[in-house]
Amino acid sequence: MIFRFEDIELDTDRYELRRGGAVCPVEPQVFALLELLFANPERLITKDELNERIWKGRIVSEAVVNSRIRSARQAIGDDGKAQRLIKTVHRRGFRLLVTPEVEDTTTPPAVACEATVAPPPEPAIAMPPPAEPGGPPSIAVLPFQWLSADALQATLADAVAHELIVELSRLHWLVVIARGSSFQFRGPGLDLTAAGERLGARYLLTGTVAVEGKRSAVAVELVRAADQHLLWADRFEGPVEDLLGLRSTMARDIVATIDYRIPIAEATRAAGTPTESLDAWGAYHRGLWHMYRFNARDNAQAMQLFERAVHTDPLFARAHAALSFTHFQNAFLGYARDVPAERRLTREFAEKGLALDPLDPFSNLCMGRADWLEGDMERAFPWYDRCIELNPNYAFAHYNRALADVIVGQGSRCDAGIGKAMSLSPIDPLRYAHLATRAFAHLVRGDYAAACEWAERGARAPNAHVHIFVIAALVNELAGKRSAADSWAAEVRRRMDGYRPELFFKAFPFRDDGTRDTIRGAFTRLGL
Repeated sequence: MIFRFEDIELDTDRYELRRGGAVCPVEPQVFALLELLFANPERLITKDELNERIWKGRIVSEAVVNSRIRSARQAIGDDGKAQRLIKTVHRRGFRLLVTPEVEDTTTPPAVACEATVAPPPEPAIAMPPPAEPGGPPSIAVLPFQWLSADALQATLADAVAHELIVELSRLHWLVVIARGSSFQFRGPGLDLTAAGERLGARYLLTGTVAVEGKRSAVAVELVRAADQHLLWADRFEGPVEDLLGLRSTMARDIVATIDYRIPIAEATRAAGTPTESLDAWGAYHRGLWHMYRFNARDNAQAMQLFERAVHTDPLFARAHAALSFTHFQNAFLGYARDVPAERRLTREFAEKGLALDPLDPFSNLCMGRADWLEGDMERAFPWYDRCIELNPNYAFAHYNRALADVIVGQGSRCDAGIGKAMSLSPIDPLRYAHLATRAFAHLVRGDYAAACEWAERGARAPNAHVHIFVIAALVNELAGKRSAADSWAAEVRRRMDGYRPELFFKAFPFRDDGTRDTIRGAFTRLGL
């Protein structure tokens, strides 16, 4: 749906607000507010309706509502004094004073229904061009082989592969070859290297489906097409009557694994290329490897590589978002002296990424982290929720949402969210952060013994940064384990001389005064 008036377009399919053809970044709540007003021109939208539609019934302050209205006005060239477009009806609500033209861009119901069902095999069509040596990574899902005797159910194998194509298409950084092309390569004994070259795919996903008695089994392999190197393989089993449920669970797990495995393969590939010869995607993936090491030196190297990526390709949304992430690290971990400047750059690069690709989950997530860095968790929540809407299998978004939940005191909700993140990505580079977040969930509920277990596991995980060691020291002190607390505190001092509670509370702005007082007391007793 596109709403138009004057030079303004609100595109609900692309999730874009445009003025004069240029994309204007807006927060998810502001976008939702504009959509509500544009869809109901001249009608009074009461404050109760706003609360229900925008904040899902959560109680928010008058100041929060007024802030979103102010941002909505600014986004469309209005202000609170003129109220030319959005009028405040005192004590009642708000009204849009113009009637936009509406263009319905939705898919007709019949077509939308067909799109959810694996269609019959397409006739032969032209292949995509051969894969470029550089550029974004690409993958083709080849038809899965049916290994059972019942040929009448062989279409189930195609349905499994089709579902994987649909789910993989949620990964904006990955080029997914269309079914019409990839399904022309069918049967055992395929030359995978030739198939990859013909399809223009750097990676191939192959598999088999079998029904044995009352059990069904799906085996999958992720292969680098150029040399047929096996990157990952797994097997999924379940009751034959629950094959549809198995498809859904399996697709989720496979997409989450590919979201992790291919970037590692791309970083390894880029590592063998001289820096001056890297293309934008090669620089980006090598930068990711450095970024996730969480130390000042690697973060600086990551920043240089991301800067090279955006210089080479100024329209590369994810590289802008990655620059936002490195500036977030500078502020969050105290790598830079000018923290306000790092906060500003965190937001600036996140906004650039979002403007270039409003549907990229990573760019949306970096907008939420910019709000987090400014201590405004209320504004961060919608960005994390938007990420999960765009890609329900995005473990990083589930982790960020869970951490935000615990900071505002929602320990139980945090448990569910961090459990989801850990199940989606069991070998995540941020595993230490997942474990520490679970420790926080126990801390805010006063279960310090359980918090110790999770915090220490986090502190012993690869790439743990100084805040993780602080958490381990704090919860051990709160649990009365002074020897362990002192040991972790010594590690904190070794890694960052002069660490102060202010850095911790800027990183984790807990809302509850009691929680803050408890943590501050532990800091005092530890001498940090």
